[in-house]
Formats: sequence, C-alpha cells, structure tokens
Amino acid sequence: MIGHGAQVGAVSRGTVPDDLSREVYCILGMPIDAVGMPSVVRTIETAAARKSPFFISTPNLNFLVNSLSDPNFRESLLLSDLCPADGMPIIWIAWLFGIPLKNRIAGCDIFDALKAERNRENPMKVFLFGGAEGVASAAARALNVERGGVYCVGSLYPGLGSADEMSRCEIIDQINSSDADLLVAALGAKKGQLWLQRNHYRLRIPVRTHLGALVNFQAGTLKRAPRFLQKLGLEWLWRIKEEPSLWRRYWNDGRVLLRLMFTRILPLAIWTWWLHRKYGDNGQDLVISEIHHTDCITVSLSGPAVARHVGKVVLVLKKAIGTGKRIVIDFSNARVLDARFLGLLLMLRKTLNTHGTYPTIVGLSPELERIFRLNSLEFMLSSDKGA
Repeated sequence: MIGHGAQVGAVSRGTVPDDLSREVYCILGMPIDAVGMPSVVRTIETAAARKSPFFISTPNLNFLVNSLSDPNFRESLLLSDLCPADGMPIIWIAWLFGIPLKNRIAGCDIFDALKAERNRENPMKVFLFGGAEGVASAAARALNVERGGVYCVGSLYPGLGSADEMSRCEIIDQINSSDADLLVAALGAKKGQLWLQRNHYRLRIPVRTHLGALVNFQAGTLKRAPRFLQKLGLEWLWRIKEEPSLWRRYWNDGRVLLRLMFTRILPLAIWTWWLHRKYGDNGQDLVISEIHHTDCITVSLSGPAVARHVGKVVLVLKKAIGTGKRIVIDFSNARVLDARFLGLLLMLRKTLNTHGTYPTIVGLSPELERIFRLNSLEFMLSSDKGA
C-alpha cells in the first residue's frame, strides 16, 4: 500500500492544486476538500487535458463508516487527489465543527456539471465500468443521444467477481483502448475504491472516480430524489424507495452515526466551541522553528496550530520536504489544533508518501492526543503509520 501511495502522489504532482495547498479539513479521519463546484470542474478538466492521473473520492456517510472499520478503504481516501463532501451528514458534522463547507458536492452533480460545462464540439470522453448487466451500455446510449458536454466512448460489465478478478489484463486493456478522459466505476463503494487504487498505474484514463448510482440514473433504471429531498438530507429515503435492499446499509450507517454523535462528534463540537471562545480572534501567533539533524528535520510549533496559521506552516513544510529528510512535527509547545491543521497533516502524510515515508508526530499533550483520537487519527500516532 505504501508503494502505491508513493506513486499516486508523484504523478499527481503538477495538477492543481498541489496537496499541501489544498484546503483540506479532517472530519473523523477523512480528508474533505472545502471546494466549490466550479473549482471541481476546472480541476477535472485540467487533469484531463494534462493526461495526469487524478483520483477523485466523494465521501458520504457510508464512506465514513467504511473508513473507520477498514484501513485499506481509509487509505484510498487519504491518497485521493480530491475529496469533496457528498452526503448531508458530512456537511452537518462540518457545521458542528465550524468547518466552512457550504454545500454537498455529490458525484452525480459533478457529472451533470461536466455535461453542462463542455461544448458539444469538444465533449469530455467517458468510460463507464460496472453496474448491473446491461445498465452501463444503456447509460452510454442515453448519454450519446443527449449529445451534451460528455460523450461515452465505451462501457463494460465485468461481472460480479472480486477486485482481483476485475483486474485481468483484458479488462484493463479494453478500458485503456477507449482513450477516455474520465473513468466512472460503479462497483459498490468498497470494491470500487479498492479496484481504482489497485489499478492506478495500469489505467491510462487520467481522471478516475467511483460514482455508484450514476450509471443507473443515466440509464433511467433509477430516478434520483427530487432536489428538495436532497437539500433536506433525505435522499436516502428516496433511494430506499427505489432500491429497497439498501435499507440494511442505511440502518447500519445510521446506527454508527448515532454512536459517533455521542462518542466523538459532540465532544469535538464542544472542543471547537471552546477553541474559538479562547483563541478565536486573540491574534496570538504560531511560532515555528526548525532543527536540522543528520537524518531528519524537526519542525517545532509553539502557540495555536489553527487555520489562520496554515499558510506559513505550508511554506516551512515545502522547504523541509525539499531536503529529502524525514520530517518530525513537535507539538510540545502547541496549545491547540483544529480540523484545518489536522487536514494539513493528512496532506503532509500524502505528500511524504511519495518518498515512501510518513511524518512523525511527537510532543503531544494528553489533551492534544485525545483530539487526535477523537478525530480517528490514531493511525498517525502509531509506530507503523500505515496501520
């Protein structure tokens, strides 16, 4: 897994924005980009034009539940090049944490924006992979009848096998031969994320994402919830109406969310309220010092490690990364840290993974260590940072 992550970061360098410059927040261990739809569309079009491998994940409540129980699934999010929030529960949690996420950016809405954005003479070429038998081909026909900003150049139903069975050379070759700009997988969240991650270097289509229900919506086999239900966060009720078997997944996800509300979300919301009350606008600076050792650089932080200081920390980290040495972040004199700063640490982890290493976190007070654990970041504190 480390080797794959190293390659992901290396090839995505040069796309916009670079990982340390992304406005990323940590929501219970997941990286969430605070980004609007126009920026998402521009980033996808830039990556497609540059032929740069670009992995998009669209976290929702089910992604959160899977990431907490499955380290490999979590890693697929941590190594993604863009993670806009798809799912109102993620937006609600962000509001409680004071994170400036205004609206959800659903994967299907991204696709619709691409359909509307591109001109008819130069459509974005898409390949559809997965779905039930015959659905992807039906979606392809429907897309091409519309003749909008997206044109389907191929589709494939791989059967119901494992991610390994769907990674056979003939399948990858068929996908690559399409010369598409965008690959949309619809295999179920766990299998889809794993398949995209596993085949990252075998695929030549630049932009890749898993949008589970998209092929059904495009084919017309399922109808999407009315806009007012989407805005109320009740799209799941409509999905159960369309696909009754989904009730088990939503029931399980709802139970996990309820447990998280009392064990992590509310404690973190209270912490955020206290943080803003004590340090919100007092103007206290974050002092950064660097100690150069033979094999590492220690970046020591003194003061509040919060959003308003992220910019100058990024400058120091980029300089430190350029040395090729291992990076140690010392929080011995740090007073507080927030979701934006934790998001920066996740992006530092992704960036260092290009060199096959991880940042080392030291000097946490019991209070700050508890914040790491409440944010589901135990894996960043362990001796095996990939665990």
